Amino acid sequence: MLLHPFKSDFSHLDADTRQLLKDTIAFFEEKGKEKLMHDDRHFVWYDDFLTFVKEKKIFARIMTPHGEGDDTSRWDTSRIAAFTEVLGFYGLCYWYTYQVSSLGLGPIWMTDNQTVRKNAAKLLEEGHIFAFGLSEKEHGADIYSSDVVVTEDGKGGYIANGSKYYIGNGNKAGMVSVFGKEESTGEYIFFVVDSQHANYQLIKNVVNSQSYVAEFHLDNYPLKEEDIMHRGRDAWDAALNTININKYNLGWGSIGICTHALYEAITHAANRNLYGKFVTDFPHIKQLFVTAYARLVAMKAFTLRATNYMRTASADDRRYLLYNPLVKMKVTTEGEHVINDLWDVIAAKGFEKDMYFSMAARDIRALPKLEGTVHVNMALIIKFMPNYFFNPGEFPQIPDFTDAANDGFLFNQGPTKGLSRIQFHDYEPAYAAFNHIPNVGLFKKQIDAFKESLMMARPADGQEKDIDFLLKLGEMFSLVVYGQLILEYAEMHKMEEDLIDQIFEVFVGDMSGFALKLYNKNSSTDKQMEYCRKIMVKPIFNEERFMNIWNKHVYALKETYAMNEKGAVVAS
Repeated sequence: MLLHPFKSDFSHLDADTRQLLKDTIAFFEEKGKEKLMHDDRHFVWYDDFLTFVKEKKIFARIMTPHGEGDDTSRWDTSRIAAFTEVLGFYGLCYWYTYQVSSLGLGPIWMTDNQTVRKNAAKLLEEGHIFAFGLSEKEHGADIYSSDVVVTEDGKGGYIANGSKYYIGNGNKAGMVSVFGKEESTGEYIFFVVDSQHANYQLIKNVVNSQSYVAEFHLDNYPLKEEDIMHRGRDAWDAALNTININKYNLGWGSIGICTHALYEAITHAANRNLYGKFVTDFPHIKQLFVTAYARLVAMKAFTLRATNYMRTASADDRRYLLYNPLVKMKVTTEGEHVINDLWDVIAAKGFEKDMYFSMAARDIRALPKLEGTVHVNMALIIKFMPNYFFNPGEFPQIPDFTDAANDGFLFNQGPTKGLSRIQFHDYEPAYAAFNHIPNVGLFKKQIDAFKESLMMARPADGQEKDIDFLLKLGEMFSLVVYGQLILEYAEMHKMEEDLIDQIFEVFVGDMSGFALKLYNKNSSTDKQMEYCRKIMVKPIFNEERFMNIWNKHVYALKETYAMNEKGAVVAS
């Protein structure tokens, strides 16, 4: 289930992708942990990685849609998932340069402007990176308030002025996709600029990192009509649809980070002796590890299943617009829980400069905060709750789709409005298939009580405007959807029932915790508190099952992987 650099065979993917992934792993293992950590501590720009990407044409192959590049090129979300997991495994900065390139390319692949498309394909082939100029210093992600202005120059062209802030790859990008407004109409506009142009003023890197997260200013930057990709509503939709595609990658960054940290933590703890016992002999340490492992497996199972809905999406099936923000929000916050549990085990060791864990503990915090905060994505998710519970639709069974195919619909999503009308398949069958598993059955009772509360104890006056109240409802709703897709994955892949039970033991406790928070809200009504008490139940613990997971799944990971310290030639 978990990525292992030397044992994972990626057999579910095509031969070209398998080689691409093995080459990427070989690059990092040959670089070595010592150099990886040195570059991280000294904020070294990752020229070596980008040179490798250029030589292997990796970004060209995985970020050029079919028909825009050579025969190996396609936008294949299954391939991207595996690649971004590997990047997260070795370091978030490597993941980040891919991520912001992918964001920059979104509006490009959504435009009918063939000049821009051809230039982008050529730059990818040459090994360039890309950037997404959306946010601004004074407005953050509030794209309604863009201060970048495009004016006519009186000669048939245009001039762009204004600043952008927190723009990854803004120092080197061959193309920067910039969002602004037209002065004459007030309409939104998306255009491309070159980060090396004289009128593109690079101000500074706004973070202490290997990554370059730029503040830049456009000073009378000259534009031609062929530089403009989108206007008006199309520009707005291109911005949001680009984020819809790429927020999904944040979950894989978290999964990669947590997996590497788990290998390091279990090996350290299993070999450390305190008070005459190995650390892993202590019951509370076993509990921390098993809970972290259960959360991590659940993160990966959910995200893999969400991939299927993303790849098979269409104008008539936009369920991925619920699952994607959950990958961004739920999976990344679960990653924080995993690292917190592992850190409680290894304690001060997690601060040491030669531990990958020191990077993991810092970087895992970033992912819930990128591509919209957790709160922004939760507000989006809540819009889907009425149809999810009370108005399911009929859909064909979505297969486990990992084919070597181009996901063309992602760049032809259409308008971003109408989210409240999107329907979802009934969640009941997924839970019914596993209702015999103790904690799944108990979790289903919590769901039933929660659903009933939405009818019988609806938000009262004022509560519908209380963001904190709605966020707590959203946490409970999110967990229902999260569990559903995990069970769909479990059925398709014959997941061991003890492992399913262990995962849902965690979820029962989480749901009870969310209900307690809702119960403790000052505004909660007596009826709402009554339902919260129904939801607050104790998970079912089983010693035999717990020890099976500990011995077979968790403790078995000790000493199975450690990154090469000095670097070594690794067969790819």
